[in-house]
Amino acid sequence: MTTGVRRRMGVEERRQQLIGVALELFSHRSPDDVSIDEIAAAAGISRPLVYHYFPGKLSLYEAALRRAADDLAQRFVEPQEGPLGSRLLRVMGRFFAFVDDHGPGFSALMRGGPAAGSSRANALIDEVRQAAYEQILKHIGIERPPARLALVVRSWVSLAESTALIWLDGREIPRAELELQLVHDFAALAAVSAAYDEEMAQILVRILADEPSDGPFGVLVGRMAALIPGPA
Repeated sequence: MTTGVRRRMGVEERRQQLIGVALELFSHRSPDDVSIDEIAAAAGISRPLVYHYFPGKLSLYEAALRRAADDLAQRFVEPQEGPLGSRLLRVMGRFFAFVDDHGPGFSALMRGGPAAGSSRANALIDEVRQAAYEQILKHIGIERPPARLALVVRSWVSLAESTALIWLDGREIPRAELELQLVHDFAALAAVSAAYDEEMAQILVRILADEPSDGPFGVLVGRMAALIPGPA
């Protein structure tokens, strides 16, 4: 008969374990409802040992936010190949997979959770939004966007965020439909801006030139055309 020996973790390894445990708990319940005792029990250590690595729940929460923010920002990274509509649809698929898997944690990240109002939490949220903004511009192929394009992209990132938060309240719309709708929303925002600005019109024409008729943007054009009544 052999006896198992618990391996002693190094400082950084233990910190990362606690962050992972906390993030998992925060993914299923509001961080406000998760206690240090629960985190300690899930990690298999004592409550005082948690405080040895993190001075308080807020510091552990902020560390978990950091990991979640890095993960979420990576969801917007996509090879710059193929039609833009299909790329954005894959991005939205990964984005909503994160939202679906980390509902309470995502809400806490975007709303600040226990760290609401803190400069660190606000900075993390801004980092995610900025990373998403920069990645979308890369998909479009423009490093220095004109003012109207910057407005379209930032508005769309904000729309995706607020849509996800509302969707989490009841998940009343099928996820796949919402992902496609948000891609269509991007096209709609760009089209409205193009109607007011020649530079945006040129950008939109370039984007649509590579779009297949059965792609996300082509599907939107077909649906909009079907809404227009024909001649009597």
